[in-house]
Amino acid sequence: MSESTGGAAAAQQPTSLSPSRANDFMQCPLLYRFRVIDRLPEKPSEAATRGTLVHAVLERLFDDPAAERTAPRAKSMIPAQWDRLLEAKPELTELFADDLGGERLSKWLGEAERLVERWFSLEDPTRLEPVEREFFVETELESGLRLRGVIDRVDVAPTGEVRIVDYKTGKAPRPQYAEGALFQMKFYALVVWRLKQVVPRRLQLVYLGSGDVLTYDPVESDLVQVERKLHALWEAIRLATETGQWLPRPTKLCGWCDHQAVCPEFGGTPPVYPLSITAAPETAG
Repeated sequence: MSESTGGAAAAQQPTSLSPSRANDFMQCPLLYRFRVIDRLPEKPSEAATRGTLVHAVLERLFDDPAAERTAPRAKSMIPAQWDRLLEAKPELTELFADDLGGERLSKWLGEAERLVERWFSLEDPTRLEPVEREFFVETELESGLRLRGVIDRVDVAPTGEVRIVDYKTGKAPRPQYAEGALFQMKFYALVVWRLKQVVPRRLQLVYLGSGDVLTYDPVESDLVQVERKLHALWEAIRLATETGQWLPRPTKLCGWCDHQAVCPEFGGTPPVYPLSITAAPETAG
């Protein structure tokens, strides 16, 4: 989810925040700039595209009657959903352009099948009737900060309790990193709370890569804390936008970044900043 529109020639200041872009800024402010302000192109990756494919299958499976939501049925949907993705995003053909014999594509599709099949060992779709799938949510806080995102699935119990579910095609994080993984879910819970005045009963992360399910039951104080964190984050983004000071934050994740050629940490030079710059206030001493 992007917070600005247009190319570099028509760059705009960020106007909203999504979980992915919030994570970008926390990971590396310069990465946030490249993606949101400069809107630099990025090559599609096999892992991310496989995740998109699996999400599409799990979303559309609920179009079928409950009794027909079986693992064989879900796996049979993969080729058609892959074709739909290629039609919507022709650039994905680059992923397997050099795979003349089709072996890599076949293996890749097989991995998607295994992820879909594993889901059936974690949840029973014949007993689920989601009220929302791929649910776009957006709200504006009292401060004026606009939050937005897309929730994979929303379940509502007969008692009215809300469960927010997100599918992950990777492996579950180690316990010490669980809080970071839950940030996205708490973000969604905050948006739902502000929109519906209901604190979700449960947040659920379904990790198809490892077969784990991570759950968390939020309380109102959790969401107030997340709101404060997002306000502080947005203030940092606002300041960086006005001053043009987007500092790189090198980590192990840099090895997967598409923008090394224009990153100072790798000897590159960022493109000309497309927004007007306001001088940062001077401080004494």
